[in-house]
Amino acid sequence: MSVKGKTAVITGSNSGIGLGIAQELARAGANVVLNSFTDSKEDHALAARIAQETGVEARYIQADMSNGEQCRALIEKAGRCDVLVNNAGIQHVCPIDEFPAGKWDAIIAINLTSAFHTTAAALPMMRKAGWGRVINIASAHGLTASPYKSAYVAAKHGIVGLTKVTALETAQEPITANAICPGYVLTPLVEAQIPDTMEKYGMSREDVIKKVMLERQPSKEFATTEQMGGTALFLCSDAAAQITGTTISVDGGWTAL
Repeated sequence: MSVKGKTAVITGSNSGIGLGIAQELARAGANVVLNSFTDSKEDHALAARIAQETGVEARYIQADMSNGEQCRALIEKAGRCDVLVNNAGIQHVCPIDEFPAGKWDAIIAINLTSAFHTTAAALPMMRKAGWGRVINIASAHGLTASPYKSAYVAAKHGIVGLTKVTALETAQEPITANAICPGYVLTPLVEAQIPDTMEKYGMSREDVIKKVMLERQPSKEFATTEQMGGTALFLCSDAAAQITGTTISVDGGWTAL
């Protein structure tokens, strides 16, 4: 079974990993719903461009992933959700004893709780359609930890746990739930950080990437948004029908250390 004609809802998808996944699913024939917290002309133009380039239906629906009601409303407005990709996320780096409580609450809400709400709203649609895929974008930090990222690491570990529960609750249905765990991915946000880091350390671009940014990624290469999309597409394939409740690391060997 292919994703052609199916509808995929991807949270946090007007840039980076989410956009890469949306584009790959669209190229494979899935209708896509893009999402972020903004509601600009550029957001809607992005959906229109994907539709024009791929021939699928593509829409942009604004929703604040820190708000549970808006998370559920996103799925309801989509009208159909065969593939749910929970990708929305934010980050803040700070020692635990200095970590702002508001930042903790926001990261847990957007990175973890939003996935509970969207999944709860999408599962009845998947059951009615007789097929579904829940794909949660976790992180290498869903399997291991780094200092100063307490909220992010807690949320991503939580996403892995939620994935397992979702898989168990749908195990005897044609629905799967899995988590993709990326390491460092070359997104526009990461790309924008490179010049400042070069200046800060007085290093070349290559040294900044290999010795600073990819210090913990043994391959010393970024993963790409296209690879994230390809992994998501694989999880939607018949070959992955018995893959459920697990994690797929796309991290250049990070979690092998």
